[in-house]
Amino acid sequence: MSTKVIAIDLDGTLLNNNSQLSPFTKETIQKISKKGHHVIITTGRPYRMALDFYKELELQTPMINFNGSLTHIPEQKWEFEQSVPLDKSFLLDLVKREEEIEADFIASEYRRKFYITNTDEDVVNPALFGIDSFKEHHQLQSALVTSNPNAILMQTRVEDKYALADELNHFYKNQLSINTWGGPLNILECSAKGVHKAFALEYLLKVLNKDRNDLIAFGDEQNDTQMLAFAGTGYAMKNANPTLLPYADEQLSLTNEEDGVAHELMRLFL
Repeated sequence: MSTKVIAIDLDGTLLNNNSQLSPFTKETIQKISKKGHHVIITTGRPYRMALDFYKELELQTPMINFNGSLTHIPEQKWEFEQSVPLDKSFLLDLVKREEEIEADFIASEYRRKFYITNTDEDVVNPALFGIDSFKEHHQLQSALVTSNPNAILMQTRVEDKYALADELNHFYKNQLSINTWGGPLNILECSAKGVHKAFALEYLLKVLNKDRNDLIAFGDEQNDTQMLAFAGTGYAMKNANPTLLPYADEQLSLTNEEDGVAHELMRLFL
């Protein structure tokens, strides 16, 4: 069997509901990697919040962060690294419109840092950013924004986050890629136009001299739609958001809590 590229989302897919990797999942991924398959963490998480899982799995492959904005090999210089930030003008405009879009917060995400408009921990859970508590230096100050972010994250109080995403796309004339995730948290994430997980995977397949028929993908949320549709075989988790199912080739019979990805990889390769 030729080696495959296996793109796997983290939250709700490879991780359990406590945001942990089970021993069985870790063992299975390591066995798959030893067979020469390219296991690619493909996540909306920023680099700083995915690195520990990459290390736990003992991976040496590229990783995709920020829903496709960053493709890189952690802690290495890699000639094929791809970073596609979005123009900071979108961030500054969204901050001005924070009340209009009923945002609890707006955050600019960078490879190793973030800045946020609201550090009230009664409203915003610091764990969403991989920290125990917010510090003064996390406060977003528009006047000090000089760099283009990899992504913009916001939490909204509107009842229909999908409708808001459509409204923002219309307002910005489709110059952004806007994904939703977070379940009841009503999270919207903005990337540069045309940037999503499939965008990064298409680039990576060229680097690895593979085609989409060599790509297997696993996901559970709306931000996985393009990835599952693009992959040779796209798997939706049993616990997947129903909006994802039309883009999947198959739905797994097991959830992330039941090690669904690991069991399917065992069936396919071990």
